[in-house]
Amino acid sequence: MAFSEEWYETELKSSELETLHRPPTVEYSFYTAVKTGDMETVVANCKEDAFIHLEGTGVLSRNTLTNIKYHFVVTAAMLTRYCIDGGLEPEQAYRLSDFYILKMDTCTTVRQIADLHHEMAKDFTGKMVLQKKSSILSKPVVQCVDYIYSHIKERITVAMLAEYTGLSESYLSRVFKQNLGISISDYIREKKIEKATHLLRYSDKSIIDIANYLSFSSQSHFIQTFENFTGMTPKKYRNKYYKSMW
Repeated sequence: MAFSEEWYETELKSSELETLHRPPTVEYSFYTAVKTGDMETVVANCKEDAFIHLEGTGVLSRNTLTNIKYHFVVTAAMLTRYCIDGGLEPEQAYRLSDFYILKMDTCTTVRQIADLHHEMAKDFTGKMVLQKKSSILSKPVVQCVDYIYSHIKERITVAMLAEYTGLSESYLSRVFKQNLGISISDYIREKKIEKATHLLRYSDKSIIDIANYLSFSSQSHFIQTFENFTGMTPKKYRNKYYKSMW
């Protein structure tokens, strides 16, 4: 049967069943909440498990698990483009989308995919919250934030950032603290620990490998810094969260 004939037959059956797709404004409001950094709305949406209430969303596969996976990919693609439109750096947005889609591909139940969807939505929203803050930051602070993000694996010092921005260490440190309410050194440590939590949850790297990967001076220094920020050791964190959603 030609595709056109098959389509008309399918369209006729759908018309007879009177099955209608829900208004796109429902999805647009969710994407907009993520784009604007409205964490309260996004968290409420996740608590309601709205993602797996598929009434009116269309059937993309007859297989229940495959169907929800396809919807996950659609959501990831839309969030990526909405957030880029909201100012998120495109490469970061695409990498984040690829990361979650690859993780989703390993899920084996609808519940795992839904939980991962919620993590993805809150992650994108969190990035947009930071994006909104950065929009009022001074240029040298934005340069520092971007540099730290791109070189998080390396040893980063105030002197390096001062040279990168063409400012004195004291002036840069003062402006950075005024803009973000945190010292440059503490911000670097915070971002390294944030990266470490991702590696502990989603990779098989050993704790010493993670310490070396993030250029900590020693494993003990990494453990101490991690515990100061999270309230638990890397080992306890991994035992609690490692691949917990699947």
